[in-house]
Amino acid sequence: MGPLAYLKTQFAVHLLIGFVFVVSGLLINSVQLCTLVLWPLSKQLYRRLNCRLAYSLWSQLVMLLEWWSCTECTLFTDQATVDRFGKEHVVVILNHNFEIDFLCGWTMCERFGVLGAYPESLPAEMCQSSKVLAKRELLYVPLIGWTWYFLEIVFCKRRWEEDRDTVIRGLERLADYPEYMWFLLYCEGTRFTEKKHRVSMEVAASKGLPALKYHLLPRTKGFTTAVQCLRGTVAAVYDVTLNFRGNKNPSLLGILYGKKYEADMCVRRFPLEEIPLDEKEAAQWLHKLYQEKDALQEMYNQKGVFPGEQFKPARRPWTLLNFLFWATVLLSPLFSCVFGVFASGSPLLILTFLGFVGAASFGVRRLIGVTEIEKGSSYGNQEFKKKE
Repeated sequence: MGPLAYLKTQFAVHLLIGFVFVVSGLLINSVQLCTLVLWPLSKQLYRRLNCRLAYSLWSQLVMLLEWWSCTECTLFTDQATVDRFGKEHVVVILNHNFEIDFLCGWTMCERFGVLGAYPESLPAEMCQSSKVLAKRELLYVPLIGWTWYFLEIVFCKRRWEEDRDTVIRGLERLADYPEYMWFLLYCEGTRFTEKKHRVSMEVAASKGLPALKYHLLPRTKGFTTAVQCLRGTVAAVYDVTLNFRGNKNPSLLGILYGKKYEADMCVRRFPLEEIPLDEKEAAQWLHKLYQEKDALQEMYNQKGVFPGEQFKPARRPWTLLNFLFWATVLLSPLFSCVFGVFASGSPLLILTFLGFVGAASFGVRRLIGVTEIEKGSSYGNQEFKKKE
């Protein structure tokens, strides 16, 4: 193990990375709170500022994937689809099988200028944004939910009777969004587990739908509503099927330890005109799409590759430079404070500082825990099973 690899495994280093992320996030949230006064004056200015503020936070996680763990991401698609990346509003459908599936999506957004960075080939006013339909519990998670609130992320309780009006209003607000956006949908509603898969296939059998081997039965209400509300704004649906080479099951904790993974993403573009206007027909289209996604996963497991031409978009320096900026700004006063505490020789100050370190490590671990499959929601299990 080389010096750098050893450094990546050290708890103290992880704590410093967590400190930079949390403190910078709180500062960014504070600035975002101040931008609320802009909303009645200039809604579009508010949105542009918050896209860039959010990028300064989320790109730190992308930095861990791209520069810290050096994880590689390969796209399997066609040149015509790649040429459209970052140049149109789209709905993205991504399978929800892995703890870092969202992070792989973000790194693609970053590399094609849709996470909020300044694309190398576009002027600043063309800076884009990623969106998601998220469970309401995340709204109350510090940094994550707070930042998403300012980005007008659509939150739902995953009970359609209560969510319908909220989701429709949230989607309609995005119709005039000034940045090109990728609106991410996890149509399965929750992360894949064997228990949830068994329950999901029972529901599929009761509805006369074909069984899926690698996915949960998609929940169609969110998809059909999103497509209906965003017609005229969104140009296409990107179906993204993700897997990892070597049958790996990566985690955010593994990324923090510097483990390198190889992600493969099959991207298929469907013009919105191909999706039926009728809600029932659109739901059938989605079920057919997931049958095709299942076939793609089966092909990947057998051959180790997805169909299509391979693209490896280069990582850009902005995520690394952004993290180095925050590290420089925040770690210097931290080190001065630590030196002052221990130089004082005061047992009370030292114990208080150690208590702060313990609380900080606990908080960072809890934030990581949000992404862990075994700590995911019980949504989709037998006791919560509901037919759509």
